[in-house]
Amino acid sequence: MSKSTNAYKTISEVVKIVGLRSKKGQSLPTHTIRFWETKFKQIRPKIFNGNRRYYDEKNIEIIKKIHFLLKSKGMTINGVKKFLDEENSLNLDETLNHSIKALKIKNRLTKISGIIKSLKK
Repeated sequence: MSKSTNAYKTISEVVKIVGLRSKKGQSLPTHTIRFWETKFKQIRPKIFNGNRRYYDEKNIEIIKKIHFLLKSKGMTINGVKKFLDEENSLNLDETLNHSIKALKIKNRLTKISGIIKSLKK
């Protein structure tokens, strides 16, 4: 008998859903999610008897975003915190577009700075 999609998931089920892997591939890295709980206020599992954590779909989606931003996009924990704090106005696609625009602006400023330095010489 399988759980419904709306049922609360245990921490090991969330690790499988998100696709977390330990470096050696031996055990499920549930400690990673527990660590993220200390760093990201958005992750709020239900904690019942015996300190067992249970996650709803909203928490699982937040964990998926954190995993994606940290592992795939190479963001820092502080960067992801800022992203999640501002997320009410931006979704992931919009943020990606903004970071591409910011990178283009940074490159232009670097070129302009180089031109100014060469003119001063």
